[in-house]
Amino acid sequence: MKGLIQDYQLTLPAILRRAEDLYGKKEIVSRNPDKSFHRYTYADFVRRTKKLAVALGELGLEKGDRVATLAWNTYQHLEAYFGVPTAGLVLNTVNPRLSQNDLSYILDHAGDKVLLIDETLVELIDGFKDEVDLEHIFVFSADGSAPEGLESYEDLLEGADEADFEYPELDETDAAALCYTSGTTGRPKGALYSHRSVCLHSFALAAADGLGIRERDVVLPVVPMFHVNAWGVPFASTMVGAKQVMPGKHLDPESLLEDYEQERVTFTAGVPTVFLAVLQTLDGDPEAYDLSRMRSMAIGGSAAPESMIRGFDERHGLSVVHAWGMTETDPVATVCHLTGELLEAPEDEQYKYRAKQGFPLPFIEIRGRGDEGFIPWDGEAMGELEVRGPWVANSYFNTEEGSDKFTEDGWFKTGDIVTIEPRGYVEIRDRDKDLVKSGGEWISSVDLENAIMGHEAVAEAAVIAIPHEKWDERPLAVVVLKDGQEATAEDLLSHLEGDFAKWQLPDAVEFVDEIPRTATGKFLKMELREQFKDYQFAQS
Repeated sequence: MKGLIQDYQLTLPAILRRAEDLYGKKEIVSRNPDKSFHRYTYADFVRRTKKLAVALGELGLEKGDRVATLAWNTYQHLEAYFGVPTAGLVLNTVNPRLSQNDLSYILDHAGDKVLLIDETLVELIDGFKDEVDLEHIFVFSADGSAPEGLESYEDLLEGADEADFEYPELDETDAAALCYTSGTTGRPKGALYSHRSVCLHSFALAAADGLGIRERDVVLPVVPMFHVNAWGVPFASTMVGAKQVMPGKHLDPESLLEDYEQERVTFTAGVPTVFLAVLQTLDGDPEAYDLSRMRSMAIGGSAAPESMIRGFDERHGLSVVHAWGMTETDPVATVCHLTGELLEAPEDEQYKYRAKQGFPLPFIEIRGRGDEGFIPWDGEAMGELEVRGPWVANSYFNTEEGSDKFTEDGWFKTGDIVTIEPRGYVEIRDRDKDLVKSGGEWISSVDLENAIMGHEAVAEAAVIAIPHEKWDERPLAVVVLKDGQEATAEDLLSHLEGDFAKWQLPDAVEFVDEIPRTATGKFLKMELREQFKDYQFAQS
């Protein structure tokens, strides 16, 4: 017997219709390339999004065709987030920070027919225009213009009649968005999200034990809209009708802090590297910005050091919420909130938990697999995290590469080495390829990095494994100091003593001006390992 409930499809057009019906007067704000502000309402957004859907259909695109974007966080990009899937097409957000080879590969592999590109990124076209078969390239610009040989996005909309728009009856299992991994191992691989997965993920982000995004919020996503759909924040914000603030390309701490203060932002989200810079700016002049409206800062992408969480909280009264996910998990899978029991725990214990990646969102299931089977949830045993759920990929788009990441019983193997605490809190101890195996024992590079970044003189730190004749591998710390600060290797090793056994400490510290990063802002340890491949530790 089946339930007698309406068969209502979970699709992005339903979210767009809700925005039209309920939130027409709410505001969406964007920073233009010249740092001026563009302001309009949800009613304007819906009207233009409908015109985009009509215009794309008039180009002759067919259901399931892919439309790529190379763009920052702007109101025009938000229109594409909804206009493309509402037209029955698939939105392929492409990261402009990738190499030219990867850009060409993604646009070709996805089979993109149309590209929507920001005016500040058009020079990238020269690197891939001869390698891909695009039918149209439209330019997002503040004044509606486009360089010679390209087409204007504003002209595209101008030529469409909103009266021709009808809300489509899409199947919730239809593809809505396509996001590619950053390709740190092998070629970038595509995760193809359905309308259903995006809608369910949006519900989870809006939940109190998710990110708690609600109508009364003012939301500024620092995480780029070209990076796994800005963690789904624009979709969830539109679903609940929150005011949205788009920073454009201006992601320096001063610009972000100006946006936070002026627009009275209550919620923001991004990677640790951005917020480390924000913290340093606030520490330099704690009274310069009024952030009293900020209720939560979600940080993910890589582990946020406990010292950073404490710094925001204790010195500036700002609450950091840790989150974790991957391109393959659409992307948020765990969020770290303290349970009622932990709210009664000593402060130091609370901070240790807040530095974990958290427990799974509803309908996301987790397990850890070690060398001898599934690990116990004891907070000690380590194994590779596996996940499943209604917004987790079950294969990659149009390739067999990476098929070994999916288990026979339907779980995704994340490559993250974790412990799981009895309450269900996940703590990532390392990536499987970044663990240091010394004398048969594992050393977590993440634990060492976070502890080193707790030193007042350190801006950034990465720990990598260096081959060792006796111990197989030993850890090397690569460190960037803050401007005007000094520290020696001995200072940093002394800072670690007490929290780590002697055999876990790095054998050496190398100071550098910068640490290479992936296109998504994570430390590029593969390049560091290549840089230091011939490194010889001093004989003790």
